[in-house]
Amino acid sequence: MEIRHLITFQTIVEIGSYTRAASKLGYTQSTITSHIQALEHEIGGELFTYANRNLQLTALGRDLMPLAEDLLSTHEQIKNMHCTNEVKGILKVAAPESLTISRLGPIIRDYSLKYPDVKIILTNGTCGQNQIDLISGRVDVALMVYPEINPEKCIHYSLIEERIVLVCSPDGPDSFDEYKKGGTNTNHFFITNEEGCSYRTMFERYLLKHEMDNFQTMELWSIEAIKQIVMSGLGFSVLPYITVKEEVESGKLKILGHSEKLDPIYSYMLIKKKKWLSPAVEAFVEVVLNSFSNTEKMNVLIK
Repeated sequence: MEIRHLITFQTIVEIGSYTRAASKLGYTQSTITSHIQALEHEIGGELFTYANRNLQLTALGRDLMPLAEDLLSTHEQIKNMHCTNEVKGILKVAAPESLTISRLGPIIRDYSLKYPDVKIILTNGTCGQNQIDLISGRVDVALMVYPEINPEKCIHYSLIEERIVLVCSPDGPDSFDEYKKGGTNTNHFFITNEEGCSYRTMFERYLLKHEMDNFQTMELWSIEAIKQIVMSGLGFSVLPYITVKEEVESGKLKILGHSEKLDPIYSYMLIKKKKWLSPAVEAFVEVVLNSFSNTEKMNVLIK
């Protein structure tokens, strides 16, 4: 099994086409085909199939994907071992949208200024997906907003407790009790982001616990879209305070009071447990920890 065959396999999966993978890698299509055939011969089964003219992974291909990503990640680390003191290369970071829009900007700016030879690739996904991508080797660092965790395969850093708030439009009620009374009213939508979001899941458990699961749910694609719809008066949402701080302070959104205490949610940074970490990853961990340490100090001063 050759590394170039695995690179070809990974590229086809990412791009979804033999032809475009050949163009990206600088191979002829016949070379691409021979790479996959060699892999299939060694593994003992087909890796790709076509369904309605769309290229798809077989079950065997899906099983191979995380293993190939892990091997290629290890191969990249081995290549970089000769320059262990140099901070350069590619750093892949996965983060939920909430942290991307509220906390990551200054961190990436500081990191890029300090380590200009590192190319950062940032992806957004749910916290669960980010952890999967980390364990499979697709990313080097995963950031999450989640309840208390203790993952076996990862080193995790608890960065800060995130205040989770219920928000509505300025002319909405002051208390969530008012929404409880009219939960089936079409003007009382629970406006939220995608399934799998940690604070959405936490709040839905809260609703079930108190038998208030009869709200109509409006699922939107971004936090900015959620805020705009809530500001229009259509309903309420549950979001980390850091993502609505500006709108609350300017009077565009209002925090809803509620009698029950919500489960605590924290920001975390995860890296995979390995005997060797690239200098780029170690440097990023240091920058993130310093940034959140300074945030904590600022919060103490404000209090």
